Amino acid sequence: MCMIDFEKSGGLVPAIVQDVRTKTVLMLGYMNQEAYDKTLATKKVTFYSRSRQCLWTKGETSGNFLHLASISIDCDNDTLLVKVTPQGPVCHKGTATCWGESNEANPLLFLSELQDFINKRHEEMPEGSYTTSLFKDGLNRMAQKVGEEALEAVIEAVNGTDERLIYEGSDMLYHLIVLLTSKGLRIENLARELQVRHNPDWHKH
Repeated sequence: MCMIDFEKSGGLVPAIVQDVRTKTVLMLGYMNQEAYDKTLATKKVTFYSRSRQCLWTKGETSGNFLHLASISIDCDNDTLLVKVTPQGPVCHKGTATCWGESNEANPLLFLSELQDFINKRHEEMPEGSYTTSLFKDGLNRMAQKVGEEALEAVIEAVNGTDERLIYEGSDMLYHLIVLLTSKGLRIENLARELQVRHNPDWHKH
């Protein structure tokens, strides 16, 4: 297990804070051993204030706490990556980050979350779950559902509304992820294939 080298920089190490959900970098603070230990103990990120020369837990006055998800140590053992779930704005100026950037999740990231959820359903097969019922119905039924939902999306594209097209397209994508999961694949496999095809040197098989 790697140990943090607090002494390399006079007892303090930089702590880069990242939103665990959106992957946005929120702020930079500093921790000493005591701040690090308190963060682990309370699950609320605590820093050492260089100007005030004392510990401070982010949010202790504003209520905008940083709830700890994980802490990683870099290759030189002297910098921390602190992944958090922020409760409210992070910057004292009221912005989501200390660089004034927004902290909105890219909706595409949810596809990986959905894939993880469907994987869990496949592993646990809880009773009463629609996803479980699809796995139990077998490969042919899952493939059929993808075809049915694709046809409904086509119908909405030709004769329906944008709202209904999005609805039916979402159904199709969900059932496709279920089908992929049953084959031991993930939605990322499709993304990776599309990424390869985006290369100008790619040629169709």
